[in-house]
Amino acid sequence: MSLDPARTVAELDELRALTGDDNGAQRVAWTETWEHARAWLREKVAATGAREEIDEAGNQWFTLTGRSEGALLIGGHIDSVPNGGWLDGCLNVLAGVEVLRRIAAEGEPPLTVRLVNWADEEGARFGRSLFGSSAAAGSMRDQDEIRERRDANGVRWEDALREHGVDLDRVLDARARLEGARAYLELHIEQGPVLESMDLPLGVVLGTFGVERHRVTFRGQAAHAGSTPMDKRRDALAGAARLELEIREIAKRTGGGAVCTMGGVVTKPGIVTSVVETAECLLDQRHLDAQKLAGMLAAARDTADWIAREEALEVDWEKIWSIEPILFHDELVELADASVREVSGTSHRLPSGPLHDAAEVARAGVPTVMLFVQSLRGLSHTKLEDTRREHLELSVQALDRLAAKALERFA
Repeated sequence: MSLDPARTVAELDELRALTGDDNGAQRVAWTETWEHARAWLREKVAATGAREEIDEAGNQWFTLTGRSEGALLIGGHIDSVPNGGWLDGCLNVLAGVEVLRRIAAEGEPPLTVRLVNWADEEGARFGRSLFGSSAAAGSMRDQDEIRERRDANGVRWEDALREHGVDLDRVLDARARLEGARAYLELHIEQGPVLESMDLPLGVVLGTFGVERHRVTFRGQAAHAGSTPMDKRRDALAGAARLELEIREIAKRTGGGAVCTMGGVVTKPGIVTSVVETAECLLDQRHLDAQKLAGMLAAARDTADWIAREEALEVDWEKIWSIEPILFHDELVELADASVREVSGTSHRLPSGPLHDAAEVARAGVPTVMLFVQSLRGLSHTKLEDTRREHLELSVQALDRLAAKALERFA
C-alpha cells in the first residue's frame, strides 16, 4: 500500500462530521464523544495489524512490531477544546495512521513503530493540559491537586478518570511506554500566522517556549469617583493599564519571538462610582531561551515596582505556573528540514509558542522533533481554523519522509 495523503484529508472530514457540530469540534477529553473518536480511530488502524493498548494514563497506543525492540514513536492527540477546529491534534494522529499504513505494507520495519494518541492534551474540561504525555514522561507531580479539581458541573477529575478506566494513583506507570524509544515525531498545524505570512506550507519546529505565568495585584485606595480629584487618586487600575503597555515593549526589546500577554484583569470594588482599589492581573510570558525568559520576568517586576511608586500603589506577585523551554533534537531537526525541502522545495525553522505533547516526550530524554503546517489566518481553537488541503497533503508526505529517515538513522 503506497502513501495516500488524500485519504488523510478525507478521514479528517469524516471525523469532523462524526464528532463535531455547527459550532466546531466537540472531542473534549473524558467525554463520550472523545471515546467515540477513539473507537473510530481503533477501526481505522485495525487493517495495519498494529496492536492496540491503553496505558495507565489513558493514552492509546498502536504498536507495529519491528526487527528491533527499539521504537520510533509518532504521536498526537484526538481531543479538542469545546467548539474547536477540525485539525488541532487530530491531524497529527491521522497523518500518523497513514504513515503506519505505508510502513506496515512494506513488511517488518527495522524498528518497532508505535503510534500514540495522547490523552487530554488540551486540558479543556479540567484546566490542566498535557495529562497523558506528562504522566508518560514522568514529569507529572501534581496528582494531589488533580484529585481535587472539578469541572464546570462540579464533577471531580479523579471520578471522571475512573469512569474511563484510569486510576490516578497509577498514572505514572505509563512511563514504561517510553522505554526503548529511539525518536519521537509529531506533526501539528502551526496555530499562528508565521508560515502564512512567508507564503510557506511547512516548517520545522526548533522547540517549545518556556512559560512564566503570574498573578500581579496592584493595591490602591477605593474613593468616591465624583469627589476625588485626579491628582489625589490611588487608582490600582492605572497600575495594571500601564503594566499592560510596558510588557509589550519588554517583549519587543527581548526579541527572538518573545511574547508577553496580560490575559485578564479583575477590579474591586468594580463599580463605576468608585476609584479601583485592587486590580488583579494575569501575566503570561514566553520565550525559547531560558535566560531571556528570566530576564523578561525580572524586567516586568522592575517595571511594576516603578509604576507602583509613581501611582502611589502597592504591588504583589504570585507565581501560578512555569515551565522550562524545550529545544528539540539537533539531528532530527536537520532530518525534518530535509524532509520538508524534499516535498515543498523550501523550509523555515521556528519556535512553538503553544505547548505540545512533544515537549513532554523531549523532557523525558527521547530525541524529538515537530513539523508545522501552515494555518490560514493563524487561527486555531475555533471552528474557523483551517489549512489548505494541498498543504495538508504535503504535511503527510513530509511526516512520512521524516519517519523513513528516522527509521534508517535510529535503527
